Amino acid sequence: MTHEQAADRIQTRLGAAPTGTWPSLGLVLPRDRWLDAAHVVKDDLGCGFFAFLTAIDWKDDGLDVVVRVENLDVPFTVTFRTRLPKDDSRCASLTAVYRGADWMEREAFDMFGIQFDGHPDLRRILLPDDWQGHPLLKSYDIDTPYPPYR
Repeated sequence: MTHEQAADRIQTRLGAAPTGTWPSLGLVLPRDRWLDAAHVVKDDLGCGFFAFLTAIDWKDDGLDVVVRVENLDVPFTVTFRTRLPKDDSRCASLTAVYRGADWMEREAFDMFGIQFDGHPDLRRILLPDDWQGHPLLKSYDIDTPYPPYR
């Protein structure tokens, strides 16, 4: 597959123009296309390896969720992201498409408070269940008292 073919498939299927040069494409999507993007890059572009998921807190501008997936045969990578509003930090879970998204979505939930709709077991993964807040949010008060470790 060529860069042009990959970009054309993304443009046709998702209606979004990718950026970047071969062998890496980037894609910014509205959150309602998030799950569609995962299907397209896996099924149409062969990106079956879920490399990572993370988030970026832009304060009043909301949160970006960023995913990188790879086609290990070609090699070829796609990084796609979506912006979540500050007051509605939720998006579709990618666990139905990529099993590797499970723990990384739980980490983003734990650290940033992002709700992944459809996640099979969305709960804290790094901090105790009774921890207050989400430490990687820029609004997190580092002086927030936390329960003692047991």
